[in-house]
Amino acid sequence: MTKELPKTAKAVVIGGGIIGCSTAYHLGKLGWTDTVLLERKKLTSGTTFHAAGLVGQLRTSANITQLLGYSVDLYKRLEAETGLGTGWKMNGGLRLACNEERWTEVRRQATTAQSFGLEMQLLTPQEAFDLWPLMTVDDLVGAAFLPTDGQANPSDITQALAKGARMSGVSIFEDTEVLDLEIDKGRIRAVVTAQGRIECERVVVCAGQWTRPFAARFGVNVPLVSVEHQYIITESFGVPSNLPTLRDPDRLTYYKEEVGGIVMGGYEPNPIPWAANGIPEGFHYTLLDSNFDHFEQIMEQALGRVPALENVGVKQLLNGPESFTPDGNFILGEAPELKNFFVGAGFNAFGIASAGGAGMALAEWVTKGEPPYDLWPVDIRRFGRPHFDTDWVRTRTLEAYGKHYTMAWPFEEHSSGRPCRKSPLYDRLKAQGACFGEKLGWERPNWFADLFANEEPKDVYSYTRQNWFDAVGREHKAVREAAVIFDQTSFAKFVLKGRDAEAALSWIAANDVARPVGSLVYTQMLNDKGGIECDVTVARIAENEYYIVTGTGFATHDFDWIARNIPAEMHAELVDVTSAYSVLSLMGPNSRAVLEKVTGSDVSNAAFPFGKVRTVGIAGCPVRALRITYVGELGYELHIPVEYATTVYDVLMASGGELGLVNAGYRAIESCRLEKGYRAWGSDIGPDHTPVEAGLGWAVKMRKHIPFRGREAIERQLSGGVKKRLACFIPEDADAVLLGRETIYRDGKRVGWLSSGGFGYTLGKPIGYGYVRNPDGVTEDFVLSGSYELDVARERLPCKVSLSPLYDPDMARVKA
Repeated sequence: MTKELPKTAKAVVIGGGIIGCSTAYHLGKLGWTDTVLLERKKLTSGTTFHAAGLVGQLRTSANITQLLGYSVDLYKRLEAETGLGTGWKMNGGLRLACNEERWTEVRRQATTAQSFGLEMQLLTPQEAFDLWPLMTVDDLVGAAFLPTDGQANPSDITQALAKGARMSGVSIFEDTEVLDLEIDKGRIRAVVTAQGRIECERVVVCAGQWTRPFAARFGVNVPLVSVEHQYIITESFGVPSNLPTLRDPDRLTYYKEEVGGIVMGGYEPNPIPWAANGIPEGFHYTLLDSNFDHFEQIMEQALGRVPALENVGVKQLLNGPESFTPDGNFILGEAPELKNFFVGAGFNAFGIASAGGAGMALAEWVTKGEPPYDLWPVDIRRFGRPHFDTDWVRTRTLEAYGKHYTMAWPFEEHSSGRPCRKSPLYDRLKAQGACFGEKLGWERPNWFADLFANEEPKDVYSYTRQNWFDAVGREHKAVREAAVIFDQTSFAKFVLKGRDAEAALSWIAANDVARPVGSLVYTQMLNDKGGIECDVTVARIAENEYYIVTGTGFATHDFDWIARNIPAEMHAELVDVTSAYSVLSLMGPNSRAVLEKVTGSDVSNAAFPFGKVRTVGIAGCPVRALRITYVGELGYELHIPVEYATTVYDVLMASGGELGLVNAGYRAIESCRLEKGYRAWGSDIGPDHTPVEAGLGWAVKMRKHIPFRGREAIERQLSGGVKKRLACFIPEDADAVLLGRETIYRDGKRVGWLSSGGFGYTLGKPIGYGYVRNPDGVTEDFVLSGSYELDVARERLPCKVSLSPLYDPDMARVKA
């Protein structure tokens, strides 16, 4: 008897692959038993059925590593729970290194694993051979082994998750295509299928490579495209069933055992996009034609590692399209464009490894309105304007695919799809030696080459000090001793205005924004746990109007957070004005003297103190000047209508030359902020960290009895203490290269990892920041009384600890 489609549901999951079934499974576990999963054809018939099934865990983010670790824990117990086999084997995973640079990368990965609580063993070539005797090891420098990695049968796991969902009361319907969504006044009302209509408020789209075109119909942007991915399945030739999975990134290949044979695939540098004009109708349980010519480059690499493959029969060269994203990370979360429209898609060929944890996180996001922990690296809100263009997404995604197994260099920039968004100063700065990086499509000067000394404005990547080290040192010195201009036009800029602007922002912001017109406030915006969702600067420019500035990469996220948290009964409108203003940050001890030469306005300290915003005239331009700094010096952010930007820049440079004014880039900003102890959202602070834990309690309005979101959580921490605290670490070895994720040891015990790292040129030392953790509580005395070491690429380095800024702790230079 065919089960009848229900008329209503609490949530509807669209897509019956492993991600959709995992999400439905976890919704059921959370008590949402009236969840419905709809699959247009059959479960697993999209991409899941042809996935390779390797399950690795380690990522560069602690929380994404934790999410993948949850997948492993789930797959271990799923068969016992449901009675269905999953093919899960925890046979471990090997990663090879064939040159010294790769070996450095692997050793740093081992440190990262250690930081996140994973066991990762470093092996000699012989030890790696003992674990994987089918391979040649003549070219190996070393290898790493993660014992808890494994492999699974994707279709079997999916069916087990589906059964577990049904056991919780979730309804699953195959051969049920979703035709449309009913949306009324920005709210989802129903899902419309060929078999009927289901009234609901929450939709979770886990439709794989079909997600982008489906979501686009409702104004939701999901940046992914389809790419062909091939692997071979050999005949059985006695391969032991307990053979670890193997990744050989220098040869671009991966391997796993299957029924006594080998599955081998790889990531070629010249991938082939698929379905550029749309996915064909009726595409399910369908593979593409094998492309032997294209796979030959991978096969040649594999034969050099596993010579036995030359004499083994090949059952199949399997070619299946999968969805990939522009940055190689998957996409989770509630769409900023449409409330209660959730997405889980774009899994970049590691969907099986991610599915357990991704489904868990997505289910919690749906039921509780927030993820279980900070998932910024995969948050759908990390994307922005360039990602609406499918051609741009495809171009960048193909580059990311081709880099899947290449070296993951520190500070590496993508080269495709550039330039896209440019400041009016782009051509001027390029002509002066700017080496640009890119964020959210924006071209941003990272550093400036000395063209007169024949320096080339090009990054040369390395795990040691990179080629721009000395150039950034010059810029850093100019910040500290003279003056510089940073082009920060890419800043995201919003205007909040309306009758209730002050009341609305007072609820959203943790600091006191109810200050007079002309005031400038640095503030966090918190979630209910006290975690930092946004880290912004707020300028009050009128009684009913605020100007809000945040980081380039957080434009979509922060706009969404602020807009969603304006109380419904209040009259306040948020508008994105990013493209209307260029930003020139004039910083350094001579910055006031430079400004005085180009404006008739009084910019003395008495007339224009720190923490204020003024309009000043420069060369006929009304400039909104913000007296603030992120480098720890006297300085001004000059927000300029774009049509005036080049004029103002030229006047400043012409007038400031005799005062030592030069160009500087984002890498100098980073080195200066590390010395000054300023926090960076997305690394040092975020939704899992509170202002109290981050040493930012001074920026929270606890002395005033003003309600704001997250206040109760902060009150609990102030009275009950915290279990982690951000601290600064300075290695004794001045040549150490800190990149973040290095393990922190206190009195020989692992207590955390670095959230960020770099070099402080004024101090002449590397600097790192990270949270010292202790389940019994962390006080100032606890932090400062310990003896510390940092593990850098599996080498312990003694270091000092500080809770105070290393540079200008009294703010004398900033407020001069």
